[in-house]
Amino acid sequence: MEKDGERGFWLHDLRVETVLDGRTPVCRHVEGEAFRVIGENLVFDHPHKVSMYALAAVLPLLPAKQRPTDEDDWISTDAEVACPDPHCGGRFRIIREGKRWYAHAATTGLPDQRSTPYWQEPGQ
Repeated sequence: MEKDGERGFWLHDLRVETVLDGRTPVCRHVEGEAFRVIGENLVFDHPHKVSMYALAAVLPLLPAKQRPTDEDDWISTDAEVACPDPHCGGRFRIIREGKRWYAHAATTGLPDQRSTPYWQEPGQ
């Protein structure tokens, strides 16, 4: 895909928030605590925390949720991921927010195609 003559791709920013909806958690789930996914980064607002065991359940889905998908694809419509503990009522709700453009040259590891890494560009 191209934008302004530059090859690259779009990714959604995500907000991943803890929801209980009246269910009882076993693991450390606090209603409303959240983190954001911006590019490849997980961004936590202090003092929000997430159980690493519960996070393991949601991590594999985040790259797919970041990418544009057909509106009828389940990854576009299904937003909640259960904690892997079968006795826990905690859920993660994945919310697509804005989109960002990433230039291929700023994200590739191929030496002959690299430019300044996106995280070193002004404003990042």
